[in-house]
Amino acid sequence: MVKLTIDQKAIEVPEGSTIMDAANIAGIPIPKLCFLKDINEIGACRVCVVEIEGKDKLVTSCNNEVEEGMVIYTNSPKVRRNRKKTVEMILSQHNSNCVTCARNRNCSLQTITRDLNILDVPYEKELTPLPWNRNFPLIRDNDKCIKCMRCISVCEKVQGVRIWDVGGTGSRTGVYVSGNRKIEESDCVLCGQCITHCPVGALRERDDTEKAWWAIENKKKVTVVQVAPAVRAAWGEVFGIPAREATMGKIADALRKIGFDYVFDTVFSADLTIMEEGSEFVERFSKGDTRQMPMFTSCCPGWVRFVKSQYPHLVSRLSTAKSPQQMFGAVMKTYFAKKIGVAPEDMVTVSVMPCVAKKGERNMELFYEEYAGHDVDVVLTTRELTRMIRMAHIDPCTLRDVPCDDPMADGTGAGVIFGTTGGVMEAALRSAYYLITGENPDADAFSEVRSTREQPKWKEAEFRIKDIAVRTAVVNGLANTRELIDALERGEVHYDFVEVMACPGGCVGGGGQPIKDGCELATARSGSLRMLDEAAPVRFSHENKAVLHLYDEFMEKPLSHKAHLLLHTDHDAWQMPDTKK
Repeated sequence: MVKLTIDQKAIEVPEGSTIMDAANIAGIPIPKLCFLKDINEIGACRVCVVEIEGKDKLVTSCNNEVEEGMVIYTNSPKVRRNRKKTVEMILSQHNSNCVTCARNRNCSLQTITRDLNILDVPYEKELTPLPWNRNFPLIRDNDKCIKCMRCISVCEKVQGVRIWDVGGTGSRTGVYVSGNRKIEESDCVLCGQCITHCPVGALRERDDTEKAWWAIENKKKVTVVQVAPAVRAAWGEVFGIPAREATMGKIADALRKIGFDYVFDTVFSADLTIMEEGSEFVERFSKGDTRQMPMFTSCCPGWVRFVKSQYPHLVSRLSTAKSPQQMFGAVMKTYFAKKIGVAPEDMVTVSVMPCVAKKGERNMELFYEEYAGHDVDVVLTTRELTRMIRMAHIDPCTLRDVPCDDPMADGTGAGVIFGTTGGVMEAALRSAYYLITGENPDADAFSEVRSTREQPKWKEAEFRIKDIAVRTAVVNGLANTRELIDALERGEVHYDFVEVMACPGGCVGGGGQPIKDGCELATARSGSLRMLDEAAPVRFSHENKAVLHLYDEFMEKPLSHKAHLLLHTDHDAWQMPDTKK
């Protein structure tokens, strides 16, 4: 242990602690912009500087370790003057049109500027806007970039993709797409982690709210909206609504007040996905198709983009099942459209997702006899949903729990946990067990696949179903995924079924979720979904009555000809990068 003094407070901290760690232990906040624990600790912004007694120069607190007997001042006059000058210089190269920024009132630079009482910037503005494809799902405004390098570190260390890089010299040094490429020409998987870890509004998703408003206002169109499981675990954070009260029923109420004609829960199609993907796994497994390489889940579009760009020879190992988003879109424009007597071309399908990659996924087109066009017409992130609620002047306190619409109102606990890492695998195994044995397992029989904070880079488990060993692995974060795939190809590990989620923690940590800078909320959000599963009256996808009715009335059975037409996809039909977007 190391003894030191911070702001006249004597404390004792573990050896190897940084000054910032020590200050946190002492309950003393130190402002910062570039720092991300274990990811970006480079002291680039120099906002976190402190004064050490006996030293002339200020030091960055994020990457300097404590020493015995140190006397530290985190807010001395010298520190305050230096910090204010640093932030003023950052502001001189920052587009400060805050009122039109997506991160207005949720911006670390804005907060620090206010706290330092900076009312004027004494330096000449020097902005460097760069051209960007505004149709791409990921938008970057270079003149808002503060060169903190967070996006570079997250993309490299957490996702292992390396889309961003440092370029330029002197004051022109900045962040660019690596390899001097345009973003649409890159291997970007659209995970959106760079967005959620940017401290300002330099990165954001393409805003599609006006497309949704247009559809709502067009009296010739029937608007149908679906909401992903992970959205209910996070949307309430924006309005200060406790997790237990931020229900799907209140989202449904908000969407009806906004003006959507029909509201559905994507949990329904998560259960439908399990019926198709689980049946596909049982079929592949029984044929011995998974002995050399596993079947991979395909519900995460960020992961699909990753495997297509990084490991194209493994695309055939993906499940052919569409994601829940795309399945629901296909069902809406066929089964449901027929039910309500609406032509598919007169229906606009909207989805609310925790994900930016879903905006790219919606571009997939189908041209079958049942209908033509997109499964999904508009994709909104959780953040866009909350903006629409505000745009509609809806007081969240007035929202009440209302049911989703029939005939696809049913959902199960298995469908809910799709939103967290390990959830797809657990839901699939529950139904695979039934498909193989004809009996239900204990609903928590496969809890070993659930993620924990202490887990290794991926979670592996082996289960016996009718004395048959089924080897599984669950992984989240694409850097971890790369290591898993490399281990598979080296023959170091062997699995039959692998679940991959691009975002840390799964969809709950998606790139379209609400942002609270410096806080990783995936674990807490996952806990909310797990509680919903435990409390659910039905916890098996194959017991979803609405799904079973869909098969009886329209799809016949899992993996039927019609199911293949509408609920499965050809992963070779498009390439990465897809420059047509």
